[in-house]
Amino acid sequence: MSAKKQCFVLMGFGEKVDYRTNRSLDLDKTYKIIRAAVEQAGIECIRADDVVHSGPIDKPMYENLLGADVAIADLSTSNENAIYELGVRHALKPHTTIVLAEKQFKFPFDLNHLLIRSYEHLGTGIDFEEAERLKRELVTALTTIVGKQEVDSPVYTSLPGLQPPSVAGTPEGSDAQVGLGGAAGYAMPPPEMEKFSTLLEAFREAKASGDFSLARKYVEKLREIKRYDPYLIQQHALATYKSKQPTVRESLKEAHGILQELKPEASGDPETLGLWGAVHERLWDETRDRSALDESIAAYERGFYMKRDHYTGINYVFTLNERATQQTDPDEAIADRVNARRVARQLLTICAAEIDAMPKDETGTKQDKEDLYWRRATRVEALAVLGDPGFAEARDGLYATAPEPWMEQSTEDQLAAIARQKAATDPSLV
Repeated sequence: MSAKKQCFVLMGFGEKVDYRTNRSLDLDKTYKIIRAAVEQAGIECIRADDVVHSGPIDKPMYENLLGADVAIADLSTSNENAIYELGVRHALKPHTTIVLAEKQFKFPFDLNHLLIRSYEHLGTGIDFEEAERLKRELVTALTTIVGKQEVDSPVYTSLPGLQPPSVAGTPEGSDAQVGLGGAAGYAMPPPEMEKFSTLLEAFREAKASGDFSLARKYVEKLREIKRYDPYLIQQHALATYKSKQPTVRESLKEAHGILQELKPEASGDPETLGLWGAVHERLWDETRDRSALDESIAAYERGFYMKRDHYTGINYVFTLNERATQQTDPDEAIADRVNARRVARQLLTICAAEIDAMPKDETGTKQDKEDLYWRRATRVEALAVLGDPGFAEARDGLYATAPEPWMEQSTEDQLAAIARQKAATDPSLV
């Protein structure tokens, strides 16, 4: 009985920023589609991050790039590792390699000659119809290339007389003995929780449930595997300050230290800047240290003008108005309030565009009800800042759609804080 064929997936993980388009893409959602397609085609699927090794990671990686029956490389966000690994795969293997990328992927000229199958992200997610289309296309491609074994490597296309390498002691043409658990490869992870992707999923579940102490433990384990990955550093800082352990102030100081690894003062990453702003905003709440508030505003400002998103925007508005309440110079207070109102007006357009672009499920409704709520809540808060006459109606309509009761209370608390800021700077606006 022949061993089950195996697919090695080369791609990033988590939410990554595409610096060429300034968008955040959730690559784990793409991987779920890839994995579903691979398994539907009757092939075993493993992502490169799940490689378990006791020595240098290069050896098992190269073994799998040579030995995998099929490789799928997703180059979205211009992932350097995936592009490098794809080059190695093309040098080692003449056939059975599939290349993917999000449709706005900007690639160097040297990749123009590759067949790159595209798909579309909306925000950080993917529409149900687009996910199904991509899955069908991948199943067809997998079935076809495994059966035909046609040359798809540009190396072997350009050098038709080139012979692919083989591992000493491995029968010619026998891929099964190389990599992905074969005799010449590494051992598959024995306990399920040792797998990187499983740890990542457990982290996300803990985070989604609000158990940030548990999420913090998982992300610390993940960072033992990938110490310097920016996404994991960001999530480590987030889970740390959200855990409020051992105390609120100490958790904020620790998160501050974690983010220092990403050099936030000079960073051009909107996600890092958003977290840096959030940590300093909360440090302001805890310490009333004006420098923390100023640093928060600076981070939110840079992040907002890079990303133009609802989260960074509404926090920029709020902290500007907060600083207006602390100003001793009336002109400075007016300047902060005017800037806050300008951004609030921009947010009305931004929220509408973000909501319109949200991924839909099979029924045509927005997939993520919580995400939809927070975008609509941002719009309501912007209307409150502007004193818009449509505020009350928008607020009541928002509460009618809250997926969880606590969300309404959270928004009410924020609206009360906005009213407090108005009363402190100009009672006539309340």
